[in-house]
Amino acid sequence: MTSGRIIKNFNGYYYVETQANGIVTCKIKGKMKQERFSAVTGDMVEFEANPDGESMITKILPRRNFMERPAMANLDCVVITFACCDPDFSYLLADKMLAFAERAGIEAVLCLNKTDLVSAEALEKIAAVYRLAGYRVFAVSTVNGNGIDELRSYLNGKISAFAGPSGVGKSSMLNAIQPGIALQTGRVSEKIGRGRHTTRFAQLIPFNGGYLADTPGFGNLLAENIDARELYKYFREFKHFEHGCKFVPCTHTHEPVCGVKDAVAAGEIAASRYESYLAILDEIKLLKEKSGKR
Repeated sequence: MTSGRIIKNFNGYYYVETQANGIVTCKIKGKMKQERFSAVTGDMVEFEANPDGESMITKILPRRNFMERPAMANLDCVVITFACCDPDFSYLLADKMLAFAERAGIEAVLCLNKTDLVSAEALEKIAAVYRLAGYRVFAVSTVNGNGIDELRSYLNGKISAFAGPSGVGKSSMLNAIQPGIALQTGRVSEKIGRGRHTTRFAQLIPFNGGYLADTPGFGNLLAENIDARELYKYFREFKHFEHGCKFVPCTHTHEPVCGVKDAVAAGEIAASRYESYLAILDEIKLLKEKSGKR
């Protein structure tokens, strides 16, 4: 039995990197398909090597972590990537992605691209919200190279995935971090105001002792798999103020005595973060009503 890491999966084929045999193309063993087995990029797997035919994945090894969107496993870091403008920054979508990373137990940082298109004041308005929440923020430009060296240094030795909406420049950023990575890049559609989906699948690319991954962009991200009762845990700054809540647990919505709501009023939690929290709660409720779940 041979083991390795899935660095790409596409059209039912899994490309597994091994120490001894390089990259081996595999398929999923029939029995695992029947068990609704799902392997993703980043998974460590065991497979039956067949030099004269198709090698077959027989087992997925225990995961350190798993992120649903993008679907990847065993990450050290997810770089939540947004543009400062063109397309406009979405606080709600950024907060959803950060919540998904928190839920998966994966370190997340925020990367703000296209800083050459906005003023220093506009950039700081966004960055300050996430620094206050306890996140590291990288401000970069693939046009003039600002911030690229700092981001590159942070990524050294890590297995990192770049995730974010279409058109924010994830592929261009990877090309700037490691020149020569021939990733397709695309322009933002002026007609619809968002990017075309230039990346079709997640792929791990060797980089300075680790890996980098570009992932498909998207226009929206549903919170259907998040439990409303658990959501507050995925807003990391809330925990610093929960001692001021009268009720345990506290939903931080209608309760008359709530340390989180007091912190929002005092400016210790960004109002946009709390508004995203409430919006995601409403979305979860609506999705459950549509599906008939309680």
